[in-house]
Amino acid sequence: MSKLATEKQERNPRGIPKAPFIADVAEFLGPAPSPEEALKEFQAALAKYRYMDQNLTQRRRGLEEKIPDIKKTLAMVEFLQERREGKSAADGDDDDLDDEDLEEDSSSKKPLVTTYELNDTLYAEAELEDTDTVFLWLGANVMLSYKLPAAVALLRSKLDSAQSSLATVIEDLEFLREQITVMEVNTARVYNWDVKRRRELREKEAKEGKVESKVG
Repeated sequence: MSKLATEKQERNPRGIPKAPFIADVAEFLGPAPSPEEALKEFQAALAKYRYMDQNLTQRRRGLEEKIPDIKKTLAMVEFLQERREGKSAADGDDDDLDDEDLEEDSSSKKPLVTTYELNDTLYAEAELEDTDTVFLWLGANVMLSYKLPAAVALLRSKLDSAQSSLATVIEDLEFLREQITVMEVNTARVYNWDVKRRRELREKEAKEGKVESKVG
């Protein structure tokens, strides 16, 4: 019946089908029109688009929460790496330092005191040891240890991937909302066409009834 089911639909790069705009309702429905079936099909397509929209909206929200966490973790690991590299360079230059420089250098070698988050509103103070290893949560209750350069590379990769995924999700959401609008317009056009058709049929039947009564 409907061309929605028989035509090969265009799709976006992620395979989401493009909703065709019904410019000519009579041509779309064909010689034996069934507006009720077309409207049912439109509602089914709308339900699928809205379901995808809901899922992608949730995914977007998750990515928007995840990206700042990755950025904060990456900034901390990079800080630890820079601090360690700075200490290594300072250790190699110890022979060239005078008394004043040694005093400044000794202060830079003091343990790093910072705060860490226990939950959303509770922080505790911690003293960080000089280390070349960090532990990263990978999800699913999995934590692995990484050397600082490897941790930086991993976090940068995850950040790039998350930002790319977010851009793709936003693009798909915009595409989906365009398709939802098109299907809503199609629904209104078919409904209005059917209302007009029924009214014309009633007027035609009324005229024919008057003619028959005059003849009789």
